[in-house]
Amino acid sequence: MLTRIVALLTVLLIGTQVSALESKGYFSHSLSAKLISAHNGVAPDQTTVSAALHITLKDDWKTYWRSPGEVGLPPEIDWSGSANLANVDFQWPAPTRFSAFGIENFGYKKSVTFPLHILLTDTGKPATLDAKVNLLVCSDICIPETFELNLEIANGVGIDGLSARRIANSNALIPPLNNSSAIKLLGAEINKTDHTLIAKFETNDQFVAADVFPEYGQTRFGKPQIITENNGAVLWAKFPILQNDAASHDLRLTIVNGKNSASFDAVTRELSDAPFTTDSNNRAGIWWIVFIALVGGVILNIMPCVLPVLSIKITSAIKARNHSLKRIKQGFWMSTLGVLSFMWLLAATLIIAKSMGHSVGWGIQFQSPYFLTFVISMLLLFAANMIGIYEFTLPQSINSALAESECNDGLVGDYLTGAFAALLATPCSAPFLGTAVAFALSGNSFETVATFTALGVGLALPYIALALRPTLICYLPKPGAWMNKLKFVLGGLLAITAIWLATVLFKIAGVNVVLVTVSLAIVAIVILAQTKISQGLRKLSALAMIGLAMVSPIALAKSSTDANAIASNIPWQTFNRNQIPTLVSQGKTVFVDVTADWCLTCKANKTLVIERDDIANTLAKPDMVAMVADWTKPDDAIAAFLSTNQRYGIPFNIVYGPNAPNGIPLPEVLTTQHVLDALKRAAR
Repeated sequence: MLTRIVALLTVLLIGTQVSALESKGYFSHSLSAKLISAHNGVAPDQTTVSAALHITLKDDWKTYWRSPGEVGLPPEIDWSGSANLANVDFQWPAPTRFSAFGIENFGYKKSVTFPLHILLTDTGKPATLDAKVNLLVCSDICIPETFELNLEIANGVGIDGLSARRIANSNALIPPLNNSSAIKLLGAEINKTDHTLIAKFETNDQFVAADVFPEYGQTRFGKPQIITENNGAVLWAKFPILQNDAASHDLRLTIVNGKNSASFDAVTRELSDAPFTTDSNNRAGIWWIVFIALVGGVILNIMPCVLPVLSIKITSAIKARNHSLKRIKQGFWMSTLGVLSFMWLLAATLIIAKSMGHSVGWGIQFQSPYFLTFVISMLLLFAANMIGIYEFTLPQSINSALAESECNDGLVGDYLTGAFAALLATPCSAPFLGTAVAFALSGNSFETVATFTALGVGLALPYIALALRPTLICYLPKPGAWMNKLKFVLGGLLAITAIWLATVLFKIAGVNVVLVTVSLAIVAIVILAQTKISQGLRKLSALAMIGLAMVSPIALAKSSTDANAIASNIPWQTFNRNQIPTLVSQGKTVFVDVTADWCLTCKANKTLVIERDDIANTLAKPDMVAMVADWTKPDDAIAAFLSTNQRYGIPFNIVYGPNAPNGIPLPEVLTTQHVLDALKRAAR
């Protein structure tokens, strides 16, 4: 049908031309719009009319394609007020890509003509086109335009040459669907492991500054990496998937190469010969990242989350003082293995979750109420054990076996100490850690495992140092009565950590789950303290209590909590990525704080830096906007925002402003000067 109409219009262009037939125009400060018709009347046997919606945009303004990209809205038209109108086939010329604020959008600038292929209800009868148009236009700000256009087409003959030529030219810009002689789609692959879409095209000419626009339900894609081969005859495009649409959809790919364009309904398959590798220039060398991860792990030992971990490390070191050097070495090597085992388990879990399409990130396990109930229970049990409410011992058979190898105090305990210390360190971030984790989670499985291994080695460095030089134990104070007081202090620190995580659980799952978890943990402690009951039965009963606590989030309804309530002198707004361009266009500076209740480094940043008078007073000014993105619970929009900025862990802070439209990212550990400098640089 499209080919026949274009051919008809081309022939008719040489015919008699009469006065133009178009609607009364709509005019605003951003655009002008009108309906135009190639036909100046409806001939007696005419069944279709060729018309168009023509929009002229002012400088720096744009509007959107049928698939607008990450944000935006496509034009919508209501034809219900029309007469003698059976159907309107709205056509979309090939779009252009717009990138701003790290957001990818597809649309049109300067002017666009949307061809309208109109089928009449009654052949040869007059028609009235009544278009109620909803249109979003954006420059530095975005404005929804709503207007009505009316075009009456009476009986008559004749062609308006200018309108016919404009419509014909716009028809030529519409990408043919699955029917292009100039471009072919050779294949497409959606890789669920690294969250990417890869497409391969071929042309009988050459790809020059070509672009590709994917459509896959509500899935959001980042900016593609494009590579050409065979002297430009083959094009590869690789898109990061920022937010996946869980529903099943058909994939459509539109490619624009100068004046040529084409659309294809793609059937995905594996593309084994894709030229994209982790050795490309846009990725750092793996061994450099491994070194950064090692340094990040070392620094992690002195981050705020070290408070509960420190109690475990100090206790294990003091207890080891009276052992032989061989036993000391074995104990600290086992603790090191515990740290590494946890890191390997975490890496494997993240790889599996990533392959299944889930959002992944450093510390993301603290978003799970089941994980939190387990950790809270363990912390309370450890605290009770440390202060002497009960004593945990291994079965006699295991103790006897360990005694024969000078391990009577339990290498298993040393191993679990290291693993639990690593587990409690994950709510924290540290300098270099964000870079390393971002690389690991955006790369392949080998890179993920290598990076997390280096991170574990760095975190276990105190254990490794003591294993290599066990004589360092001699510098620790000798055991004595003071240790009983220290145990109460360290046990209290573990209990405080459990209380903190209980507040996180309250925000995620509600007060009922918190009460049940803590109550069952206390029951487990009471059971373990009953010496009249056999040790096996006590442990079995305690495990049953912990198991019940872990299933409580399923059994109990969530209580209503205000997740965004923040007690602060700063006028925080809830994070909305789509509002940032509008706020910046109004001359405002936007400070974004991605945080979570389970992130101790986030809490330290807020308490020690952000909430201090210098910064709080600055963020309270009228030209400043402070946005908080609360990632305590899973949030796809926040995960996509982090991924766009190549971050997979928090804290993450970034400042946008008139002089920094793409943002100024801040380091993981903030200082007052860091924040004030960024706010000053971003402001107009």
